Amino acid sequence: MGERIQEWKKEISKHKKLIFLSLVFLSIAIALNSTAGNYADRKGTVAVSDLILDNIPTLDLDLFFVYGFASILIIFFVYPLFFRVRDLHIAISQFSLLVLIRSFFISLTHLNIPINALIYTAPAWFMALDFKNALFFSGHTAVPFLGFLLFRKEKIGVFFLILTGIMALTVLFMHIHYSIDVFAAFFITYGSFKIGGWLFKRMNHY
Repeated sequence: MGERIQEWKKEISKHKKLIFLSLVFLSIAIALNSTAGNYADRKGTVAVSDLILDNIPTLDLDLFFVYGFASILIIFFVYPLFFRVRDLHIAISQFSLLVLIRSFFISLTHLNIPINALIYTAPAWFMALDFKNALFFSGHTAVPFLGFLLFRKEKIGVFFLILTGIMALTVLFMHIHYSIDVFAAFFITYGSFKIGGWLFKRMNHY
């Protein structure tokens, strides 16, 4: 155990500059996401019909929506922190890029949340980061799918893929996202992942 801890410390020290830069990138992405989310909430216009939402019931799944997603975020960062330290900066950077791209998209679309959306309850810390009209594309679907893409060669990749399906169904049955928000998340996340792989490829050599 002592040897593993020492090895972990060495990996952290070895990549500390890259980890620091990735955290700076993350801070910028979160700030821009907050700006874009507030803008989308102010500019929201109308809610529109949706073929899938119009034909499925509204279910109270806020436990999955809030705490399930919070758990996904924790696992997304904790797993590489303790088991893939050499790739921690890559995971943070890929996540940051996805948030940055999503910030751009939600600034362009100004639809209101779907008509039959469930009014869920959540802790203050969650509500502070929640933007009702930040719809396109679904972050709840995109983040676990990014986890799958990053760790697809490991067992935890399957876990993230399962969580992707659960989160996609959760936001649809809660009517919190339009179906296009969910389906587009897969394509945009994959594109973001490939762009990130190109942008951050030099990091893989450290």
